[in-house]
Amino acid sequence: MKYIDLNGNRIERETKQDRLLRLLYANSLGRSIIKVLVNPAISYLGGVVLNSKLSTILIPSFIKKNKIDMNEYVEQYYMSYNDFFTRQIRRDYRPIDEREGVLISPADGKVSAYPISDKLVVSIKNSKYTVASLLRNKELAKKYKGGCCMIIRLTVDNYHRYCYPADGIKGKNVHVPGILHTVNPVANEHVKIYKENTREYTVLETTKFGDIIQMEIGALMVGKIVNYHQELEVTKGQEKGRFEFGGSSIVLLLDSKQVQVNQEFFKNTEDGYETMIHMGQAIGKEIL
Repeated sequence: MKYIDLNGNRIERETKQDRLLRLLYANSLGRSIIKVLVNPAISYLGGVVLNSKLSTILIPSFIKKNKIDMNEYVEQYYMSYNDFFTRQIRRDYRPIDEREGVLISPADGKVSAYPISDKLVVSIKNSKYTVASLLRNKELAKKYKGGCCMIIRLTVDNYHRYCYPADGIKGKNVHVPGILHTVNPVANEHVKIYKENTREYTVLETTKFGDIIQMEIGALMVGKIVNYHQELEVTKGQEKGRFEFGGSSIVLLLDSKQVQVNQEFFKNTEDGYETMIHMGQAIGKEIL
């Protein structure tokens, strides 16, 4: 994988997870194994195991392998692996950019940004998705023609809680059922991922940025999306929900007449890099 941070530092690495997924998706036997793993019964069983007290034995090795600094997180006793996976970070380690007219990233992760055209919305490892296929709503999709689609891909070592990117009025949660597949780009070479993943989205009505769609996408195994709210008034940086164990992604659909997205995200994506970002950092600004 090729990453770049906001200071322009480039990183290229392939994790054990990447290599395993490449092996599984690249041959018929591996894809047969994946079909078993994404079976709802298996996902349910995985959830039972990861929510059990016994699963806490997995925590120390995970911390060591992913070099996680536990001083950054609220000290607590973990009842299960999932309890640890959704751990709360200390507020001072994820400061929110409170400047007026600044849109923030709702999550930690790796960002890809694409201009929304009539046909091509997202292209990740040669798989393409339209706004309409993401939303399953052609009329709503039309509102974002000419806008921006931002994908924030979370890996297992990322912070798995997420927030609202701006002040606004949150609409109802719209659930789109699907088959749970991994959101790792390796899988995207073989499977049209977002069309198959369980996802949930809401429209956030804002005065500064127009209507923003924020979509959470579940992934392989448990991949559970936990959103806290239905319709209500929310504030920038307010916690919106969390992902339980499994890779995951957040998609933002933005109106280009209302939001000027930082151009480095587009350039990095064109150059084949995902941009590493933290929740609360600026990703765009209001167009005055």
